[in-house]
Amino acid sequence: MGSKSSFSWLKFIVLAIVLILFIVPFVLLLINSFKDNNAITSNPLSLPHHFSFSNYKTAFDEMGYLSAFMNTFIITTVSVLLISLCAAMTAHYFVRNNTKFNQITFLLMVASMIIPFQAIMIPLVKIYGSLGMLDSKWSLIYMYVGFGSSLAVFIYHGFVKSIPVELEEAAMIDGATRTQTFFRVVFPVLMPTTATISILNVLWIWNDFLLPSLILVNPEQHTLPLSTYSFYGTYTVDYGPLMAGLVLTILPIIIVYLFAQKYIIQGVMQGSIK
Repeated sequence: MGSKSSFSWLKFIVLAIVLILFIVPFVLLLINSFKDNNAITSNPLSLPHHFSFSNYKTAFDEMGYLSAFMNTFIITTVSVLLISLCAAMTAHYFVRNNTKFNQITFLLMVASMIIPFQAIMIPLVKIYGSLGMLDSKWSLIYMYVGFGSSLAVFIYHGFVKSIPVELEEAAMIDGATRTQTFFRVVFPVLMPTTATISILNVLWIWNDFLLPSLILVNPEQHTLPLSTYSFYGTYTVDYGPLMAGLVLTILPIIIVYLFAQKYIIQGVMQGSIK
């Protein structure tokens, strides 16, 4: 019993140290976002003497935060919805129609995940630039769906296999079409998986910088990471507004994660069981 208790305490101490290492940078960022530049440079570890929201007002105005937030929100929401829906339908079709062609197509989709984006970004910009498909959030959404579908199909594929085909046959005997069977029987069962895939894609798309920087040229089309980068170039020396801008950029995704962490854990647990 003594060795088990000692191990539990050791594990607790290690986890506490790791938690502190992860949370301290964010706490320092939050504290310094309320201080002026002199206070930050003189003692970045001290608490602010008074909490001022002037840095946040400056960051909000100069970043064009509302426009960038709406662009990011539209791109992320539409991309995640399309990835989840299309990938679930594709995985279901592959599992229920296990032909040679579908097997090869599935293997090609899985194999595409090992190709680094940096290897194709120049041809991607050249090809779609010649077609006039750059500088549009809808083109960016189209690319996100293409890049994100392979992993989503791979994850859904294993879960669809665990759904008894008898459930679908019973629904079709009762008069449901294939489409109705998918949306009323199969897709509801896949909801924990869908939640996990959605959160992973939200974290990826919301924070992505490289692909939007290649596609979106017009400042009015910029996402939050691009606006933060432009703001950083302007306010490199003035750390207060810069840190406030960083807080404004990461705050929405933290809120989403806090509300959705239960579904992420459910999806991971079900995935381990499968």
